[in-house]
Amino acid sequence: MNAQFKKGVLELVVLLSVTKKDMYGYELVSEVSKVIDVNEGTIYPLLKRLTNEHYFETYLKESTEGPPRKYYHLTAAGLLYKERLKAEWVDFNGKVNQFIKESDRND
Repeated sequence: MNAQFKKGVLELVVLLSVTKKDMYGYELVSEVSKVIDVNEGTIYPLLKRLTNEHYFETYLKESTEGPPRKYYHLTAAGLLYKERLKAEWVDFNGKVNQFIKESDRND
């Protein structure tokens, strides 16, 4: 996938993933990777920024497989932000798809 396409939609995919359930970092990397090929080096800085912007709050939870894990939870501000990004994406995607259809007719 084009890196610029990926960068533009990654934040939305992360927010949508955490909407389903609270997730820890590696779990989130795995979930997002089902849609976009990403690695931890891409996700963790994004999580830090979204947390600093108060879209996420974090908490530690004990793990049976090692040290406690930091879970990310969407805040009320995060939910509003996610809905705004989703609406923008749907509008943008619809316009681009319509443009592509019209371009195909002219070929």
